Amino acid sequence: MNRSFIEFASFFFVMMIATAAFAQQPIKFEVSFKEPQAHYVDVQMEIDDVSGKYVDVKMPVWAPGSYLIREFSKNVEGFSAKRKGGDLLKADKLSKNTWRITTEGEKNIVLNYRVYAFEVSVRTSFIDESHAFLSPTGIFMYVDKQIDRPVEVQVIPHPSWNKVSTGLEPIEAKRFSYRANDFDVLFDSPLEIGNQDTFEFTAAGIPHEVAMYGGGNYDKEKLKVDMAGIVESATNIYGENPNKRYVFIVHNYLSGGGGLEHLNSTVLGASRFNYATESGYKGFLGLVAHEYFHLWNIKRLRPVALGPFNYDEENYTTNLWIAEGFTAYYDNLLVRRGGFYTENEYLKMLADDVSAVENRPGNHIQSLSESSFDAWIKYYRPDENSVNSVVSYYNKGALMAMMMDVKILHATNGEKGLDDVMKLAYNEFYKKRDKGYTDEEFKALAEDVAGISLDDIYSLVNNAVTPDYNEYLNYVGLELVNVNEGYEIPDLGIRTNTSDGRFLVQSVLRGSGAWDGGINVKDELIGVNGYRIDANGKELNRVVQSSKIGDSLNFLVSRDGILKELDVHVTANKMGRYVIVPIENPSEDQNSLKAKWLAEK
Repeated sequence: MNRSFIEFASFFFVMMIATAAFAQQPIKFEVSFKEPQAHYVDVQMEIDDVSGKYVDVKMPVWAPGSYLIREFSKNVEGFSAKRKGGDLLKADKLSKNTWRITTEGEKNIVLNYRVYAFEVSVRTSFIDESHAFLSPTGIFMYVDKQIDRPVEVQVIPHPSWNKVSTGLEPIEAKRFSYRANDFDVLFDSPLEIGNQDTFEFTAAGIPHEVAMYGGGNYDKEKLKVDMAGIVESATNIYGENPNKRYVFIVHNYLSGGGGLEHLNSTVLGASRFNYATESGYKGFLGLVAHEYFHLWNIKRLRPVALGPFNYDEENYTTNLWIAEGFTAYYDNLLVRRGGFYTENEYLKMLADDVSAVENRPGNHIQSLSESSFDAWIKYYRPDENSVNSVVSYYNKGALMAMMMDVKILHATNGEKGLDDVMKLAYNEFYKKRDKGYTDEEFKALAEDVAGISLDDIYSLVNNAVTPDYNEYLNYVGLELVNVNEGYEIPDLGIRTNTSDGRFLVQSVLRGSGAWDGGINVKDELIGVNGYRIDANGKELNRVVQSSKIGDSLNFLVSRDGILKELDVHVTANKMGRYVIVPIENPSEDQNSLKAKWLAEK
């Protein structure tokens, strides 16, 4: 080995160390709340070791787990840039969410901006005098093409606040200071700042914090036990829990709901006085189960399009029926395994999913894979025609999971089920490769577990058709029954509401008499067959219920202030009311499989 090579190698090694050191310089944020009553957060962003003539910073346009372009940058005000401790630098806005700072050779720059936060949801930020909830993709900017840089966040609470709850790793030497390995972690770590009621429990060997905002009639000790049970049941499926700690941020409102999963935390919306009712409490546990199951399914085991993320535009996948639908299947199943739901209660909820899918004309228009792909423009942007054109990847995806589960149980004589698919997929795609799966890869893995083809289920996923539910339910000695079958109930096919004393059409179902007769959404129904329709629609209901299938009704409607007469034929109500019941004389094998499927664990 000659001397020149040794000198070159030494130089290269030094340069590699220098490059690594640069890559590890954290971008530092400070968030403060000078005017919480006005719903603002003040953000300071320090970027060190800047190189080049300019630096571009961006704000994400969406929040992972919520598939809608939300244009968070619309809430940004007062953006400015300066030298660290010095003069202002030129800052130009290049696009809706991109700012360019001319560095003038400065290596260390400071950005300042304010964000308005006054949208109540689990996926958007909200600030008032009582607390601040920061959904990070709508608060923190990132340097373009430097998502992998480490981050530090210093929170300066309003003087009347004394707590911060977040999944971010604390920096021990500084109170309310946190770090993240990169911006993906930061963007997946919401912060609750205020005087929230916090308590802890340990489950699966991991400490869990529950941060309650908004009061409520919850029982802490009961929640500790029952939430721990959900955690243990979910962890048992995968064989390990990937977290060192976990945070539940719970927002209790007069009427709340929904949740959003994160890397080692979740945000839950709840109704503050529902904890004391049996149905409300079980519903909350189902929400806990759903978001906690996402720890594995979607946050780690994920479709190939969902990580690493592009925060600048839509991230398309045809697999939300797995990522969300399978999770929707497991949420109530985990509550059942915990002994909170009886077998009959669980089967009723499964039947309710069937009703939700089959009573929606869009089920015959949009496939599950299409529903997943178009979530950005359809599911998350509902309108008056969504019922006719869109199917939910939650409900129908959950039914696909149920069908796959019982089919695998049947094919393996109860030795394996969907639990085994999920555990193997987690190990293969996440632990071994840390890479998202393709549609073909997930199907192949599931078929390896089942030992049989799953073409039938995937055909149902990729086509807008109604499954033969009983083909699958019969494996476990059950059958689906439409209680309404055989009854011809007169109907128009409209859904209505009352607004300012006017009786208005809210939706028109595809293929109904109203659809064919030309009734429009937003029509005001004034009269039928010469009789006045009152604001609550009782007269219309009496006329329809006393009619026969095929009868023609003459309507007087007001459409944008113009009176019109329309003839509408009465059709049979196509809405099914489904129940799941035992078949007559189930075999011992069927009973055994059902017991394994619905066993408390």
